[in-house]
Amino acid sequence: MIETIRNAWKIPELRKKILFTIFALLIFRLGSVVPVPFINSDLLGSTLNSMGGIFSLLGTMNGTAFSMAAVFALGVQPYINSSIIIQLLTVAIPALERLQRDGGEEGRKKIAAITRYVTVAIAILQGLGYYTLVASTSNGALLDTAGLPGWWVAVVIILCFTAGSAFVMWLGEQITEFGIGNGISIILFAGILSRVPGMVEAIYTGIRNNLNGVTGDGVFNLPWWGAILIVIGMLAIVVLIVFIQNSERRIPVQYAKRVVGRKMYGGQSSHIPLKVNMSGVMPIIFAQAIASLPATVGMFFGKSVESEGGWGVFLRVFNTTSIVYIIVYFLLIVGFSYFYSTMQFNPVEVANNLKKNGGFIPGFRPGKPTADFIHKVLGKITMFGALYLAVIAIAPIVTGAIIGVSSLAIGGTSVIIVVGVALETTKAMEAQMMMRHYKGFLE
Repeated sequence: MIETIRNAWKIPELRKKILFTIFALLIFRLGSVVPVPFINSDLLGSTLNSMGGIFSLLGTMNGTAFSMAAVFALGVQPYINSSIIIQLLTVAIPALERLQRDGGEEGRKKIAAITRYVTVAIAILQGLGYYTLVASTSNGALLDTAGLPGWWVAVVIILCFTAGSAFVMWLGEQITEFGIGNGISIILFAGILSRVPGMVEAIYTGIRNNLNGVTGDGVFNLPWWGAILIVIGMLAIVVLIVFIQNSERRIPVQYAKRVVGRKMYGGQSSHIPLKVNMSGVMPIIFAQAIASLPATVGMFFGKSVESEGGWGVFLRVFNTTSIVYIIVYFLLIVGFSYFYSTMQFNPVEVANNLKKNGGFIPGFRPGKPTADFIHKVLGKITMFGALYLAVIAIAPIVTGAIIGVSSLAIGGTSVIIVVGVALETTKAMEAQMMMRHYKGFLE
């Protein structure tokens, strides 16, 4: 990766894109430390950290801005939720499906515009939930109205959060167009990295406390070799992620010989590459967004896992370390993996293209038999990739529950996103260098 960046830096066009991406991320980090008016950010941070659970998850996905009540506190979550809604509606509503399939560039622009409008609407709702949480926690001690009317304070806070989310969405689109890689993924990548030092410190403290036997009742005290196994397991997860991200199943394809005029075409062998993890990190991101809906709904009513009554029970059931949350999270990851694989790869279309170009898979007739074979292989690969994502995401949750470290419960998700985005960005730079036939890179 370092060698790829060094080679890309030598190309003027890629150097400009890298600098633009860095500049955009600096703006994002600057907005992540600018506080929203009327909120005591210092007291809010300690309060949310004490709540743990889903608030730790939202804080990790959105960076330090969430616990500081910064302008970019909502981050890319509204855009991710909007993308989920629009993509599901595209499958359910025929008009949107035709617009995406047959609309061409104009259709994609319309769907992108609809996604932006839905993002703003979701940002308003989440901003309202954030304000309700702040206003109801500690009997309103987190708010400093400075003698202004309560409705005016609420409007200012909600509009600041909404404007920040809309700007982050626009910034991500600019990175995609003028920078390198997927802008939304890179912003999410930067937000997670901003919390890495705190996560490492929390994990270290949790392991040390377990070794010293100072944890609370019901928490397993680790032996010294258990701590070593946890560290080795973390490193093994990173290696496994890199290996699976680069793995693919290659279906052999043979092209028949054709004589056109005095020249002979075809006769060569090729293959159809099928990525083991075709959908990348998106199933993890989307599953996390949906699994956090119960806590998001609780925010609208100012409730948390510490609340009494039915709300407290409901939110504890869907806490990030509960069995119900683990099962729902697992099923959502598997479901979104299949959803994305069917959207990105159409076996019938691939089989028809092979037939038109005189290609065939050895042992299968062109047409429907070829499509059925590709569909069967795709199903097996998708199942393996979905189980891989689910296990990697859930394993740290179980380990975190054992050693009593809540931040470890989101470590698997964070590692998958960080490693996946880093690999995708590296491949994007390699692809752009290949298009330029950069001699130093090809050697």
